[in-house]
Amino acid sequence: MRERGRKRIKWASRRMPVLMSIREDYSQEKPLKGIRIAACLHITTETANLALTLRDMGAEVRLCASNPLSTQDDVVAALNEEEGIEVYARRGESEEEYYANIRKCLAFKPHITVDDGGDLTVVAHTEGQYEGIIGGTEETTTGVRRLREMESEGVLKYPVIAVNDSKTKYLFDNRYGTGQSTVDGILRATNVLLSGKVVVVAGYGWVGRGIAMRFRGMGARVIITEIDPIKALEAVHDGYDVMPMYEAIKGADLVITATGEPDVVRREHLEVAKDGVLLANAGHFDVEINLRDLGAMAESVSEIRRNVKEYVLKDGRRVYLLCEGRLANLCAAEGHPAEVMDLSFSNQALAAVYLLRNRERLKPAVYTLPDVIDEDVAQRKLASMGIRIDEPSEAQLRRRWTEGT
Repeated sequence: MRERGRKRIKWASRRMPVLMSIREDYSQEKPLKGIRIAACLHITTETANLALTLRDMGAEVRLCASNPLSTQDDVVAALNEEEGIEVYARRGESEEEYYANIRKCLAFKPHITVDDGGDLTVVAHTEGQYEGIIGGTEETTTGVRRLREMESEGVLKYPVIAVNDSKTKYLFDNRYGTGQSTVDGILRATNVLLSGKVVVVAGYGWVGRGIAMRFRGMGARVIITEIDPIKALEAVHDGYDVMPMYEAIKGADLVITATGEPDVVRREHLEVAKDGVLLANAGHFDVEINLRDLGAMAESVSEIRRNVKEYVLKDGRRVYLLCEGRLANLCAAEGHPAEVMDLSFSNQALAAVYLLRNRERLKPAVYTLPDVIDEDVAQRKLASMGIRIDEPSEAQLRRRWTEGT
């Protein structure tokens, strides 16, 4: 298992040229020397390469899982052989183990936290383990939302970089990464033909847009549901049908939630759902499909395929739940391709350096990385792809200067 993990980590590294260039640029300088980093992330081959990069930049790293079903055990085995890195995680860990592993990372007394969903940061605050933390980073839309709420309530104790808000993250990871990996996860779990299927995508943020685009590309007929009128209008202008979930689910072959909100699919929807509908979630937490309602309506529940549970309702209709309502792209597949995580994790590595170098001026608040870092990541990616772009003319530079861009 350990050797398999090493090989897969190396495979991913060859598709992460930006992160590898950052590792090479900073491995001599070691700007993170003496810094302890605790990270709560999906433990995949791409995450392994981030951990190795942070280690080579001088940090000591402790890693736990941000989802009980997304951990790749061969990656854990390989990383635990690496000097300066310890991983506390296993696939399928219980909720009790999940939080115990977060506490192990915090017992390391980190200087920087790297989070995906906000659980590490929230536990650090609720259990008073934030002393000595210089700052943190957050990878996801859901996590950033939680941290902005903490900021608005005045309880955030240290600065956090919303890596998710970097353009080279959300425009690519959220859209192209989640779009492709969600298709991948659903196909691995079900092996259904997507062409001709009616697919309902709940939510038309960047994640929902990516999912809708990819499923339409596979020949599915896509319907969007939304609570935001502006996003709904965008979906209409992008050529999708838009309607309430109550109407959409009646003819849906597959429903995918991507909102970050609770109870997107609930009893009133399940009561009119099409027989045989597949339910999948692409949001961070398993709250979007109301599992209590689904369980209460079922006469029997059985695992019919790996990562697929069949709920037979009392009226005989069948509902198929994928991955226990958790992230289908990570539970049933391997998450985003390395090429897109290259951008996201490059932002994470540079955010750690930015926090350290700006520790005196950053107050407890949620920040976005400066545009110059976003542009550096983009330029590195373009260079790795052999793509050149124009340089601005003197007139264009003067205009950008006067406009403050």
